[in-house]
Amino acid sequence: MNVTLWAAGDLLGTELSDPVDLGGSEGNTVLRCRTAAGGSVIVKAFTNEPEGLRSFTSEAAGLSLQLAGPALLGVDASVPLLVMEDLGGAPTLADVLLGDDPKAAQEGLLAWGRGLGRLAAVSVRRRADLAQLRTQYDKGMVSWEDEPWIERNATDLLALLAGAGIAVPRGLAGELARIGTVGSEEYPAFTPGDTCPYNALLTPDGLQLVDFESARFQSVFLTAAYCRMPFANCWGVFSLPAGVAKEIEQAFRAGVVAAYPALGEDAVWEAGMRRAIAVWTVDATVCLLPHTVEDGPLHPTLRSVPTRRQVLRYRWESASALEDFPALAETMRLLLREVAGGWDVAPLPRYPAFADRGCGLWADG
Repeated sequence: MNVTLWAAGDLLGTELSDPVDLGGSEGNTVLRCRTAAGGSVIVKAFTNEPEGLRSFTSEAAGLSLQLAGPALLGVDASVPLLVMEDLGGAPTLADVLLGDDPKAAQEGLLAWGRGLGRLAAVSVRRRADLAQLRTQYDKGMVSWEDEPWIERNATDLLALLAGAGIAVPRGLAGELARIGTVGSEEYPAFTPGDTCPYNALLTPDGLQLVDFESARFQSVFLTAAYCRMPFANCWGVFSLPAGVAKEIEQAFRAGVVAAYPALGEDAVWEAGMRRAIAVWTVDATVCLLPHTVEDGPLHPTLRSVPTRRQVLRYRWESASALEDFPALAETMRLLLREVAGGWDVAPLPRYPAFADRGCGLWADG
């Protein structure tokens, strides 16, 4: 920590002190530090392991694009670390969703949807800029934008089904190939990557996004699916009332239509959304199913979140209605019957802020 403080202080030309660990991940350390002038900054130092290096490149490039996130105050690629402005202790979207105020939760969700939609729209001409910035901070790792994770998940799903003794429905491999990258070629847009509720700060000045470790361009549908599913690959997954989920999605869509007018056509939008839901459901299955032999919370330390089995069953139920992809839908029904059929778990609960509300805005209809 002392080495990190010294390197960050040298980068800023000031002494840093009183570090407070904000809780990073396996690949990084995040500290709030005092400056000699009495202010504060956020220092994020990365490991020299492959994922730490990839995260550093993505975050440094993504923040340098200056479309969203805290202001980047300095980058030292040799450590590697970066220093950002301190956005303060504003509540996150996760805080209000896990709270007891449905109005605050609804407003937070709408701010999140509108903010991501606007970000997608203003970014569409900046893809080359991000690529150049990534080259500037390159540490030799393949970016998430270039990582064939969707194709790899498709291959892994087929192997996983075979290993579980589930007969693969005819045509599944072809459907997975047809889903492709969900329109990344036609409708790409910038995303910080991890747009989960705990990375969305609800500040007095509006929504602020943090954590750009997976910053990249991807299909707008992959981001939009977070509204409908909700929060495709986050640990804080509960269910939302249908009316609320629809309103968030509309807020996001209104933003991206400014850049891609074709997305105003319902047929185009719905087809893309169904493909995105298929991709994220396959991703959840590949990531979570091997770890459901013994069920447990989706987060390794938090016990107040749903379990892996609850989330998987919820995802499979939703994807079992994907009529565009009958073989995939049949696969989901097989998993529900032959795997989840033996799980004695409660249905996925709603976010606490919307719990026990069955009328008006929060109705399922």
